Amino acid sequence: MKRVWIVLPDQLSIRVFVDTGVVRGLDERLEGKLAAVFLVPREAAAEWARRLPDLDVSYGEELTVPLTLRDKALGRVDAWLDRRIGYHPLAIRLNHRHGFHTERMQPGHPNWMLDTDRDGPLPHWPPVERAMERWFFSPRRHVPPRLLHAMREECSGLVVSNVQPASAVPFLAAARRLGLPVVGHVASWDHTVGKGVISPYCALYVVQNRVMEDDLRRYHGISPKRVRVTGWPQTDLFARQRPRAGYDELLRRYGLDPRRPLVLVAGNTSSNAPYEGRFVERLVGWRREGGGEDGLQLLFRPHPRDGQWRERFAAAQGHEGAVVQEASYSDLDDLATLLQHVDAVVCNAGTILLDALVGDRPAVCVLYDEGAPAGESWAAKNVVGKHYEELAASGAFYRAERFEEVVAGIERALAQPAELAAERRRAVEGVVGVVDGHAAERVVDAVVEVLGNETR
Repeated sequence: MKRVWIVLPDQLSIRVFVDTGVVRGLDERLEGKLAAVFLVPREAAAEWARRLPDLDVSYGEELTVPLTLRDKALGRVDAWLDRRIGYHPLAIRLNHRHGFHTERMQPGHPNWMLDTDRDGPLPHWPPVERAMERWFFSPRRHVPPRLLHAMREECSGLVVSNVQPASAVPFLAAARRLGLPVVGHVASWDHTVGKGVISPYCALYVVQNRVMEDDLRRYHGISPKRVRVTGWPQTDLFARQRPRAGYDELLRRYGLDPRRPLVLVAGNTSSNAPYEGRFVERLVGWRREGGGEDGLQLLFRPHPRDGQWRERFAAAQGHEGAVVQEASYSDLDDLATLLQHVDAVVCNAGTILLDALVGDRPAVCVLYDEGAPAGESWAAKNVVGKHYEELAASGAFYRAERFEEVVAGIERALAQPAELAAERRRAVEGVVGVVDGHAAERVVDAVVEVLGNETR
């Protein structure tokens, strides 16, 4: 029996699709004719697979393993070409062409999307770059035979939780070769303007808001007729009201006092915020030396992709009233509870800033690098991308360009929590879109509309 394959290439989009009920809803609507394919390593997928006990599960690492020496050789040639004219070269050239992240790009940047050394050897001529894209999305480029055979025999169509990662490319190429319909989910608000090229060959694209719909038309040549705006499924979790008692219980689990004010300090990745550890040290020192006389508590939340979080947040360990969460992809429900009740959020950039605004939490955006050498700027550059223009102009959060402004922002948030409430609401309406608790249902509806008939 052929099934719709839901391809899950990265932890962040897996988290959204599983925790908001998109996978469960698809399985119900497709009457059990759904199979999950994890492209993250098996050990990373294990917890998610346990949450989907009724689904047939397979793993990309098994489907893409070479079967013969010829297959291995072709795979190496394909990878060699990709490094020169494929994934990262095209992403960097897209940034150059439209001015995305130009302030951040530099040779050797730890974020490979911003590493100009990966630009590739070919000239920046439009015909050349169009030819690069034709090769990159070609149905004739190498597809591992095991994957091609499995899709031919078992797959009726694809839904991809994040249509852009390199690991999804063989699946997109195989689908084109076999004539299978694809629904591509564009995983986050910033992915259209700086996270690489997007295949123009999907039957339907699912996005959060009208801005992303326009981005697909303007920067990726995708007609609005093939785009469905659904809202952001993650906000469904924030739309569901969570009682104060659940928040109190969560804080006690962390060893914190629910009666005292709490500031959630959310981290960025080490590649985007290399001096974050020094900021943590300064903040803990401020609280210990007088900033905490009012009983203020700090809960540090490392970015889930921060593999160095233990070292970077070490200064906060072992202090009364300061706790470091473990970096995790699987605690979205806890985050939703925090963001309905925590007194303030301090962060640099990223989705967590939007999360805070959706939860109507006062937020302080850190725009400087504590302890960085003169001339280095990471935090400020993290919020200059195209997708931040409307958010930065919203006035929905406090801006901090030095540590004293971080402190002032926290104190103001605690003293006047409703001060920027109207600005927060307007920012959510403009940047996030509709928040009504039904975005995941709309994602399921969009997928079933295109792929539902393929299972009959």
